[in-house]
Amino acid sequence: MQKMGGSGPFNDQKHQQHSILFSFWRFLPYTIYAILPLALFRLYFYTLPLPWSPTDHLPGSDHILVTPSLSSPPQAEEAGGAAITEAHPLLLPPPPRPPPPCDYTNGKWVRDKSGPLYNGTTCGTIKDGQNCIAHGRPDVEYLYWRWKPHQCYLPRFEPTKFLQLLRNKNVAFVGDSMARNQLESLLCMLSSVSDPTLVYRDGEDNKFRKWNFAGHNMTISVYWSPFLVKGVEKSSSGPDHNKLYLDSVDERWAGDLGSLDMVVLSVGHWFLHPAVYYEGGSALGCHYCPGLNHTEIGFYDVLRKALRTTLKALIARTRASGRATDVLVTTFSPSHFEGDWDKFGACPKTKPYQEGEKLLEGMDAEMRKMEVEEVEAAKADARDFSGFRFDALDITKLSLMRPDGHPGPYMYPFPFADGVKDRVQNDCVHWCLPGPIDTWNEILLEVIKRWNGGEMNK
Repeated sequence: MQKMGGSGPFNDQKHQQHSILFSFWRFLPYTIYAILPLALFRLYFYTLPLPWSPTDHLPGSDHILVTPSLSSPPQAEEAGGAAITEAHPLLLPPPPRPPPPCDYTNGKWVRDKSGPLYNGTTCGTIKDGQNCIAHGRPDVEYLYWRWKPHQCYLPRFEPTKFLQLLRNKNVAFVGDSMARNQLESLLCMLSSVSDPTLVYRDGEDNKFRKWNFAGHNMTISVYWSPFLVKGVEKSSSGPDHNKLYLDSVDERWAGDLGSLDMVVLSVGHWFLHPAVYYEGGSALGCHYCPGLNHTEIGFYDVLRKALRTTLKALIARTRASGRATDVLVTTFSPSHFEGDWDKFGACPKTKPYQEGEKLLEGMDAEMRKMEVEEVEAAKADARDFSGFRFDALDITKLSLMRPDGHPGPYMYPFPFADGVKDRVQNDCVHWCLPGPIDTWNEILLEVIKRWNGGEMNK
């Protein structure tokens, strides 16, 4: 009989079990060390994307979208790329996810000590009433602010790049005095690198003009058309109200569409004036026309009809000619009157509004909304025709926040040379040059760059 604890079958089996357990615990750490790098590798290269949620976004403002890669400071991009390469010389990272689109509509004004590209002395095309410093405006703080969008960087205007992108092109600004104000801002910014030559002039108060930049064979024109559609303006010798024909585009500018490569439209303020409206050969109604036998219908729907007629005419004529045309609509620019237009201090502010201090509401919001909606509708109408690019240059909110940028009493030279007066004519609608309106053209350039894939034409 064998003794307990000997070398029988029972003990052999027990010894094998101990050996298996010993081997398992011995090699477990090595297994963990092998699996852990694989898990970290998987986590690093295949992280789950997080949803993007924009904030402070105006409804219907998706049209001004420029990716940060096209407008971020180049130094930051180059430094970031070098850091990735040095940190992972052997393992190349996966392609970056596309950044969320950038909306230039929303942002805030921040101080900028660099100042404007030009002044009232260096630019000779400023309308006299907007040359605020030359007329004695004493404060200059309004010149040292920049628009900072919430989601991206708005580059400083590059006049050479603008001229290169629009080489051999004909550009037209069409509309009321705000279209002219924007045009003169652009001319001044471009004149910092190239002097324009006035090649055509017609009409009183410089309402029809054309300039040429010979070095780039580019022309820029301005067409006075305060309604875009056919209209008869009130005058001292005629009726004391405007007449608008809402189903007929104004041929004073539309007749030249066959030669235009880009059209920038800007209207709004003239629709606030008394007017009688016609459609289909008969009177449709009027706005503020006491004493006339017409139905009061206001001006909101009239503005929409006029803009719709204009954009449809642009689409139809461009289709017929086969000439590619870029179209932008500059949205409504708010005024900043505080009381009567001829009261001392009608627009007295010397700094921008801070975020949340002034809301976009009422007439300003409604005018902007209609213009954006009509641009989106025109995009849909022209989606099957590659010869069109539409956008709304949505500057309403950023302009609303600049009550300090108007000429005010300095629309005339040195209005207080003989002392302060209780009553003085003020301009709280147009913009000083240089001034906040230069930002409109900075955004215009970014839209053009996006249309060209972010690259300049060679």
